[in-house]
Amino acid sequence: MSQSELLLPARSTQPWWRSRTVRRFARHRLAMFGLATIIVLVVACVIGPFLLPFDDLYIDLRGRFSPPFTGYHFFGTDPLGRDIAARLLMAGRVSLLVGFAAMLLSTVFGTVLGIVAGFFGGRIGTVLMRFVDAMLSFPNIFLLLAMAAFIKPSPIMITLIIAATSWMEIARIVEAEVRSLRERDFVVAARMLGLSNSHIMFRELLPNAIGPIIVAATLTVARAILLEAYVSFLGYGIQPPLPSWGNMLN
Repeated sequence: MSQSELLLPARSTQPWWRSRTVRRFARHRLAMFGLATIIVLVVACVIGPFLLPFDDLYIDLRGRFSPPFTGYHFFGTDPLGRDIAARLLMAGRVSLLVGFAAMLLSTVFGTVLGIVAGFFGGRIGTVLMRFVDAMLSFPNIFLLLAMAAFIKPSPIMITLIIAATSWMEIARIVEAEVRSLRERDFVVAARMLGLSNSHIMFRELLPNAIGPIIVAATLTVARAILLEAYVSFLGYGIQPPLPSWGNMLN
């Protein structure tokens, strides 16, 4: 029997969809209702514009301000005669894309910074966490508006700006979780085997901290969509004629 077999327990080969967490989630009615709502919303925004008879950019000045259910205009038309239903679904596609992309970028950056700070601790952890605290001291919306005012607005730039102002909470959560895990037996065993710090951080600690990361990431999606709506409503976000939920309210 090898040394690794003596020190490290065998990893479970059970598929993730049969795990206890997934089974508990599937039995939770409110959670399943929320998941179904999100799936319906995403599917509608992705394929909905292809099913409607009007393009979201098609202008019909003779049909301006049509009330809902006028002909094939299920939600009516806007001041330029564009179909509101088509623009609403296309705007959802844009807003969801910005939200998920910003979540992915901010989660990756915040997770890496949090793992490094929590694993090494000491001066490295202190400096990184003081930087996180300094960033958290600025209100996100004002920091976002200040950055958006000096950068040409586009979906890519808005995504990058939102990601740059949304990673701090994830970094703080991951740092606290890793700090509580770094003295566990499996980490001590990995160090005794001579495994590298990167292996311990991303192959041992990261899988054990994935639960809080997923929760923080889901909250980041909602916050990113709201931030995009704020800046687009104020004219600093997604610019017409490309629709988003924010600039449609303007």
